Amino acid sequence: MKKIYSAKDPLMVAHLKNVLETYGVKCVTRKLDLAIAAGELPLIECWPELWIVDDDKKAEAETILKRTLAPLASVKKPWRCEGCREEIGGQFSECWKCGRTRDHKRRLPVLTVVKRSRRKR
Repeated sequence: MKKIYSAKDPLMVAHLKNVLETYGVKCVTRKLDLAIAAGELPLIECWPELWIVDDDKKAEAETILKRTLAPLASVKKPWRCEGCREEIGGQFSECWKCGRTRDHKRRLPVLTVVKRSRRKR
């Protein structure tokens, strides 16, 4: 067994375990409950760890983790809306101004707020 990943967040370790198992790489988590010892032990020694069972799959597991943890290309750079020419942050898929999607295939409906009259009862 070889340690492949360690992080402060146990949810990230559990997520990556699920990702690797989806690709057929058997793995186990360790030190999930060691956070209570933080302070008595160095903090980094208390972080949860992800270990792969088959040493021969280490390169494959590292490639999968690298792809999984890499930022998406669409998030890296902003895009310009074809409808209203507004510059939109890369993490968004719809224009905040006109509602058009990044792929320009369809226009999302724009919600309007209707003011209700207040009646006395």
